[in-house]
This record gives sequence, C-alpha cells and structure tokens, in this order.
Amino acid sequence: MYKILQKRELAPNIWMMEIEAPRVARSARPGQFVIVRASENGERIPLTISDYDAERGTVSIVIQTIGVSTRKLCTLNEGELLPDFVGPLGRPSEFIHDDPATLCSRKILFVAGGVGTAPVYPQVKWLHEHGVQADVIVGAKNKEMLIMQEQMKAVAGNLYVATDDGSAGFKGMVPDLIKELIDHQGKQYDLVVAIGPMIMMKFVAATTKAYGIRTIVSLNTLMVDGTGMCGACRVTVGGKTVFTCVDGPEFDGHQVDFDEAMRRQGMYRTLEQRAIKIAEERAAGHVCKIGLDK
Repeated sequence: MYKILQKRELAPNIWMMEIEAPRVARSARPGQFVIVRASENGERIPLTISDYDAERGTVSIVIQTIGVSTRKLCTLNEGELLPDFVGPLGRPSEFIHDDPATLCSRKILFVAGGVGTAPVYPQVKWLHEHGVQADVIVGAKNKEMLIMQEQMKAVAGNLYVATDDGSAGFKGMVPDLIKELIDHQGKQYDLVVAIGPMIMMKFVAATTKAYGIRTIVSLNTLMVDGTGMCGACRVTVGGKTVFTCVDGPEFDGHQVDFDEAMRRQGMYRTLEQRAIKIAEERAAGHVCKIGLDK
C-alpha cells in the first residue's frame, strides 16, 4: 500500500498528490510514468511522474478530474492508501543519456500545455541540476488554469507564459509565442520538447518543422493499461505502428500521425461520458435515500 503524504489543489479540477513510494522514487527518471489504482477493483490509471525524491522516497503525480476513475482518485485524502502504484514505466527522456558537454551545448525549449506542465517540470529540473538552463513556455486557457509556475521558474532559464484570453503573459496560442521568440526576440533552439493536449502538440510540431527544429512530443494521454497488452495506445510514427506505453511515451513530433492519434484518443469518449452519467445518477440516488432515512 502507498500512503498519500500530501494533496493540494493546483487549479480547478487539477490536484497534486505526493505518494510514499521509495522503490519507485529511487528508479524514476524524467519522462516516465506510473500506473495508479484508487481501489482494489479500480481502473488502472497511467500518470506521468511530475516529480520524485529518491532520498525522501516520494513521487508526485498531478491528476485532472476528467472521468470516473480520476474523480474517484481525487476524493482520496492525505493519510489514505493507494493499493497500487506501479512504476517507473516507459522510456525516460532521451537527453538523460547525453554526455555533459553535449547537453550544455544544446539550446532547448520546452512547451507545456495545461496539465502537460507537470511532466515537463521533472525534465527541466533534471537539466537544471546538470547545468543546462532550458527555456520554458507554459500555456493555458486562462490565468486560473496555470499550474506550477513558481516551481518551474526556479529551474528554467527563462519562463514564458501564454494564455488564450491574455489574462496572463502572452495573449494567444503557444505556437504563436514560439514564432514571437524566434522571429522577434532572436531566440535560437536546437530542440523543442512539447507536452500537452494533442492538438497543441500537433501545431507546435508543424511550427517547429517550418524552422527545422527537432521536436519531441509525449503521447502519454493515449495510454490505458500501460503495458502494451490492450493496444489502445497504438499510433503511427514514421510510417510504423508503435505502442505509446512501451515504445514511448516520447516520440519525434515531426513523425507522429497526429490525426490518427486524435481519432484514437476520442474512441472511448462516449463510454467515459456514459460512465460519468451512471456514477452521478448513483450518487444522486444515494443522497435521496439518506434524506428519506432521516
């Protein structure tokens, strides 16, 4: 069993949990993920690691309450136990294998969209600890939905914020801010790493391709069981079929078939919506019964 040491709301419907998981913490690397279950019979939930501390034996995850299982997970509180917290899984970010001289010579830009800020953070932090000051763009719909700004500011070379409505930072989409940095602020990058909504990564990759900048994206939102057995995370990269959970979750953004990935991402939407409706109806019935008993 794995104890929830800390729980904190980062933004509406977005929660951070720090979990006591010493063995996972000792082995974790940037870019990897864990499989979590909220109960013994609960659904397997793949979540990218947002931070880890090998000395303290802790791993942090960030959860957005989208479906029934993530909602159930976020009802748990500090001191309660998770029956399963398996990992680290997936391949770590490729740059951790580079030698120090190569790392320090590279100019890297991270682009984080919404909850994608969480898996971007350990990568930027790892680079910071190895003497590399990467630039970071954090994007969100509005100021209220921005997360982890202070943590990111402490490890980034430069932190840029973009919001769709202009309530904080640059007004507009992150691809437009990339163009602004390169075309008008004289920035040059050797590598872009983008993590966030699929549509955001698609347009970031299209933008960087025009500049000839190698781009890595994380397809973590496609994962279901996290072992490659269910096949739900199949995607075409460079004309070949790969499995996000075992071959990734990070891939060459210029080689990903994003249209196929977005179709696959929407395959279970109707089932999830139906499950949410059933859960809400059951909860309403339970409330009514309590009222009658009183």
